[in-house]
Amino acid sequence: MTAPAASAPARSGHATDFASLLLLATLWGASYSFIRIGVETIPPVTLIAARTLIAGALLLLVIRWRGLALPRDPVIWRRFLIQACLNSAVPFTLIAWAETSVEAGLAAILNAGSPIFAFLLSLLLFRAEAAAGRKLFGVAAGMLGVCLIIGVEALSGFGRELWAQLALVAAAGCYGGAALFGRNFKGLDPIMPAAGSLICGAAILIPFSLLIDRPWTLSPSSASIQALLALSVFSTALAFIIYFRLIDRLGTVGATSVAYLRVPTGVAIGVLFLGERLSSTAWAGLALVILGVFAMTLPDRKRPAR
Repeated sequence: MTAPAASAPARSGHATDFASLLLLATLWGASYSFIRIGVETIPPVTLIAARTLIAGALLLLVIRWRGLALPRDPVIWRRFLIQACLNSAVPFTLIAWAETSVEAGLAAILNAGSPIFAFLLSLLLFRAEAAAGRKLFGVAAGMLGVCLIIGVEALSGFGRELWAQLALVAAAGCYGGAALFGRNFKGLDPIMPAAGSLICGAAILIPFSLLIDRPWTLSPSSASIQALLALSVFSTALAFIIYFRLIDRLGTVGATSVAYLRVPTGVAIGVLFLGERLSSTAWAGLALVILGVFAMTLPDRKRPAR
């Protein structure tokens, strides 16, 4: 009679983790549309500098409200800086620049390969996982999907749109590396690496914003400002807390599995609210990317003990 009671907390924990994944997928899926609206009147570097600054400041307020304090160890702050480059400053800026010419739905698809990159980097750097046939199939399917989305014809002319699409793939690579590096914060309250990395990201980007964009000369629209605020509060500050909590609970590949949940969310939001349309090859690529990431993240069946 005790077995059901013992398994109930585990089921409850799995349900909570899955709900967190769905929420994170929604927050990050919406970010592509927020960025698309934001870059209409705010240059990419300034948009992301403001995004990281606002989100980091919000998390600092939450930390103080909870009676906590950021770590003072220089080693941890160096890790925050590396995490900022991998998880915010570089990929956020690449995505924002790309979305000046690429639609939000397409950006969500091309940016969905982070679990594939996480697996490949893990295999290359740590040899932590065996290259099972299913995972190799996932890598191949995901890469083929990306090629379909970009389009073979694009390779004949290296124009702005192709570079933007490659920037989105590079951002996915950054996210894969960030998920691996995020394991260095195990044991820390999830809000600490979230806040620390965003503060470091803002410190990196603000000087570039001041030099390149001269933000005091800009006249952003109210729609772009509202998109920036939603992006900062929901898709960054709240999302980062959930993300680091999931890394701690589910591990690298489990946390990055949000990629195949956020793709349909990001595409749906772009179609419903921005009136975007995807080509037939993009839909085929979307199916392959989701299939590939699903194959990468599906847990292995445990063989019964003999």
